[in-house]
Amino acid sequence: MSEGTSTYPESKPLRVAVIGAGPAGFYTAEALLKSGRQVSIDLFDRLPTPYGLVRFGVAPDHQKIKSVTRLYERTLQDERVRYFGNVEYGRDLDLAELRKHYHAVVFAVGAPTDRPLGIKGENLPGSLSATEFVAWYNGHPDYADLEVPLDAREVVVIGVGNVGIDVSRVLAKSATELAATDMADHALAALQASQVERIVMVGRRGPAEAKFTTKELRELGELENADIYVRPAEVEADPASLAVVAGDVTITKNLEVLAWFATQTPAGKPRAIELRFLLSPVEFIGTDRVEAVKFERNRLEPNEWGGMSAVGTGEFEVLPAQLVLRSVGYLGSALPGLPFDARRGVIPNDEGRVLEAAGGARVPGVYVAGWIKRGPSGVIGTNKACAMGTVASLLADDLLDLEPGNDEATLIDALLAERGVRVVDTTAWLRLDAAEVAAGEKAGRPRVKRVTREEMFDV
Repeated sequence: MSEGTSTYPESKPLRVAVIGAGPAGFYTAEALLKSGRQVSIDLFDRLPTPYGLVRFGVAPDHQKIKSVTRLYERTLQDERVRYFGNVEYGRDLDLAELRKHYHAVVFAVGAPTDRPLGIKGENLPGSLSATEFVAWYNGHPDYADLEVPLDAREVVVIGVGNVGIDVSRVLAKSATELAATDMADHALAALQASQVERIVMVGRRGPAEAKFTTKELRELGELENADIYVRPAEVEADPASLAVVAGDVTITKNLEVLAWFATQTPAGKPRAIELRFLLSPVEFIGTDRVEAVKFERNRLEPNEWGGMSAVGTGEFEVLPAQLVLRSVGYLGSALPGLPFDARRGVIPNDEGRVLEAAGGARVPGVYVAGWIKRGPSGVIGTNKACAMGTVASLLADDLLDLEPGNDEATLIDALLAERGVRVVDTTAWLRLDAAEVAAGEKAGRPRVKRVTREEMFDV
C-alpha cells in the first residue's frame, strides 16, 4: 500500500473509539467527521461530564474561553458520534476489548497530574498542587472534598505560567466578583471566608523566560481587590535573555507590562500580588503545616540548547507562607496496557501512532492526541492541529487487517451494561447541562455546577 492510502472498504464505517472527551478528544472526533470517510465514533470519558479542561481547568472568570463547548456540543449531537460518560479505561474496558470492537483507538486523556518539585517538606499540609486547587474550585468531582487552608494570610505560588496567574487571580478577587462565575458553590463559600492578604508568584528564571501570555499578565494589574508589586531590578531582563528572545512579540509585550507594573503606586487595596523572579525553591519549612518556603537566588547563564538556565548563587531567601500552590507543569500518567515515557510524561508515538517504545515498532490501530501525545503545551486551540495530525496518520494507515470481531455498535453497550456501568449518554449529559444552566439563570450566573457524581445522576 502506498503512503497516504487506505485499503479499508469505503462502504463500511470506520469504527473509532476516542478515550478522553476533552478538547483533544473532541477535535479528534471533529477531524474524523470532516474527513469524508464513513465513520462511527464512540467518545469515552471516565467522568459523567464531557469537555475536560474546558470545564475543570479554565478559570471560572474566563467564560469567553469556555464558549468553545458550543462547537463540541455540535459534535456530540452528530448522529455518527455516541458519548459514553462515566466509563473509565482500565476499570470498565481494557485495550484488548476495545480492539475487538473498533478498527482504531485514539487516547486523548491529557496530563492529569502535576510535576513534583522533589524537595524537602513538599508534602506538608498546606502544600497543594495548582492542579488540585484548580480542580477544586472548578467543581471536579474527585476534588470536591479537598482541604484548602484559606485561613492563610500569605500564599506562595511557585511557577510563573498562566495557571499560576489563574490561581493567584482567583485568590485575590473578592467574593462578590467570584459570585458571578460558574465556580463550584463549595469553593465560593470557602473563598468568601478567605483570610488571604498577600500572594507571591515566584519563578526560577527571569521575566523573559516566564511562560504567561500578555493578556493574562495584564489582568493582574487591573484587579479591583489587589495591588500589584514587582521589583524593578528583577523585571529588567538581562542582555543575554533579550538576545535569546529577540523578535518574540509575546515576551516583548510581557516585559512592557512588567515595566508598567514597576511604576504603579499601591492604592491600598485589601490584597496584594507580587511577582518575583530568579528564585528556586529548595525547602518547605514547617512542622504541622507549611510556614515558609526557602529559596535560592539564581543567575542566568546561556545553555547548550540556545536558551537560558537558572544557576544557584548560594544565596538564600525565606518567604513566609501558610499556603503554597505548586504550578510547575502538568504531567501525563501511564495507562494500563500501553507503553509510557515516564521522563516526558507521554505515550511514545510517531505522528500520533503509538510505538512500543521511543523509536520502536508501531502498535497497530492505536493512536494518541493532545497532551498525552506531545506533552502539556499550548492553549486549548493547539489541540486542534495536534488532533488533525493524528487523524491524518490514522486515515493513512491500512486498517483492513484490524477488522474488529465484534463491530456491531450495540455490543459495547451490552458489555458495559453486563458490568453494571452507569453510562451517561449524550441525552443524559444535555439534560444535566440544561439543569445547571437553568439554575445559573436563577442565580445570575452562567451555570451552577453539580459537583458530585450523585448530584449529577440525580438529574
